[in-house]
Amino acid sequence: MEWLWILAIGLMVIGLAGIVLPVLPGTPLLFGGMLLGAWIDHFEKVGVIAVVVLGVLAALAWAIDFVAGILGTKLVGASGYAMAGAGIGGVIGLFGGIPGLIFGPVIGAAAGELYARRNAGQAARAGVAAGLGFVLAMAAKLGISVAMLAVFVFAYFV
Repeated sequence: MEWLWILAIGLMVIGLAGIVLPVLPGTPLLFGGMLLGAWIDHFEKVGVIAVVVLGVLAALAWAIDFVAGILGTKLVGASGYAMAGAGIGGVIGLFGGIPGLIFGPVIGAAAGELYARRNAGQAARAGVAAGLGFVLAMAAKLGISVAMLAVFVFAYFV
């Protein structure tokens, strides 16, 4: 059983690294490690309710990750093309490493705004908003991950 705990803790550590390294699926790995930790003890220390709370938090962090760039562009009044461009740029950016993940939504939103025949200033504003959405999403995921750790530790030790 010790090797299972090593695996669970390893998943949690890699999951935490994935919060700031976008190439890793942070919160799913963090949740997977916590679920494995709960399972190892037959859900006696970390019960089903705690696991459900952890799952909801992980799903929330995952959703925030996908919609942040799109919502960032919407808040500055960008066109639907800019919002779609931010989403597409985010997906394409997955293949460009960390720079691709940061600049993909920015370039996608700006390209979408230019496609909508808006001027360069509006396109730049949409791109900056998408980038800001990405940064805010990372901060939100970090906060949610800390909350997940707090729930797990509290459930395990109290």
